[in-house]
Amino acid sequence: MAYVLQQIANAAPVAALYAVLAFGYSVAFAVTRRADIAYGALFAFAGQVFVLFSVIGWSGFWLVLPAALALGAAAGLVYGVGAGLVVGRHVMRPLAFSSGNTVVVAALGVVLVLMETARLAADTRSFWLPPLLEAPIVLWDDPAFPVALTMLQMLNTAAMAGIVAAGHLFLSRSAWGRRWRAVSEDRLAAELCGVDAAAVFLSAYAGAALVASLAGILATAYYGTMDFGAGLVFGVKVLFVAAIGGAGRPAHAALGGAAMGLAETLWSAYGAVLWRDLVIFSGLVLLLVLFRRERPVP
Repeated sequence: MAYVLQQIANAAPVAALYAVLAFGYSVAFAVTRRADIAYGALFAFAGQVFVLFSVIGWSGFWLVLPAALALGAAAGLVYGVGAGLVVGRHVMRPLAFSSGNTVVVAALGVVLVLMETARLAADTRSFWLPPLLEAPIVLWDDPAFPVALTMLQMLNTAAMAGIVAAGHLFLSRSAWGRRWRAVSEDRLAAELCGVDAAAVFLSAYAGAALVASLAGILATAYYGTMDFGAGLVFGVKVLFVAAIGGAGRPAHAALGGAAMGLAETLWSAYGAVLWRDLVIFSGLVLLLVLFRRERPVP
């Protein structure tokens, strides 16, 4: 029993990560209606910049660790959101309402550019952060098998859940959220009613990039590093994660992401890790085929 509880506890940080990534991706997808693997690249790019600037602050500027991490986090946000704005304005907005295949090819190009930029900036070296906030917090004090998470796992889970909750509240209650829903449901009708669809598109993509950057920084602080090839892996994974709950509905997409995080962790605990991705993705494909709903692209 304690082992099962521990695995469920271990799933919480992974589920929160997938949930926040799916939420941010869905905010952008709702106005583009195009599969975009570049979102995962923005997530990985922000994490890589975070590590790189933290190392520069520590070894180059001789900052104390908290200041070095703050420098890295600030740089990760600036570069991540900045890259998202550039991609949204100059790549996705001109192509979003053309052929879907065009967007896929352009997104792949964005992934390669961001991945190679981070690799060249780091001189093809993988930098690692020191272990952070490793103090365990006991959730169930069983003498034989205590169920615990580290302080960083708890903080990361709470922060990512807070991002999803705040984002959902903003979309539900704000005037911008109403404009976003109007553009996502019918772009042309929203424009006829006076909504600037282009501005909503760009701000939605910037908001999604902000969520991806925050998730990249939090995930990198937890895992200690971010691989140069993670952008493509997470880009593809986020497509499937968001599609579970409905890629155009952020709250549902977040729930789908949390479900995938739980399934992935439980498979790692009870099944062969070598087959984990194959089994998870095969299951997702089956679910998408069974519950596929056609919707015309505006």
